[in-house]
Amino acid sequence: MLAETAWTELSWRTGTKGPLKASFAALRVRVADGTPQRILDKGQQHLPGEEAWLVGEHRTSGERKYYLANMPARTDLATLAAAIKARWICEQAHQQMKEELGLDHFEGRSWTGLHRHALMTMIAFEFLQHRRLKTSGGKKNRPRATSAEPARHPASDHGGAHATSA
Repeated sequence: MLAETAWTELSWRTGTKGPLKASFAALRVRVADGTPQRILDKGQQHLPGEEAWLVGEHRTSGERKYYLANMPARTDLATLAAAIKARWICEQAHQQMKEELGLDHFEGRSWTGLHRHALMTMIAFEFLQHRRLKTSGGKKNRPRATSAEPARHPASDHGGAHATSA
């Protein structure tokens, strides 16, 4: 479906070796995840559900990735790409909270306890991030974090995707 769609090269942030770029295309589709229906002798079939974005990514390495996004129909391609690429930041923060702040050390038996433990871990993470940024003066070239201060890039380092000339 995306083969006939216009592909646009976008850069979503600057990495250690320069701008991170890939080609993206997006198309509104209806995903077959609607309510199950019994259609003739075919058993349970899913009728088309809500509209979603089908987003394709062609990386410079030749790798191709595809995503479904439930963002509004008026969302532009740069915003879709930025949202997809923001996942890396979330995964890094989650990993650091597990490794350095004990997010994965909860041994309770209730959802309330788990939620409180997760909330306290996130508060500690944000406190340490605030202290690290305050100490560095908010400069982009900050020293690497120690085990007491998780390394996390602020949202401004990973800002929204922007188009580059191809």
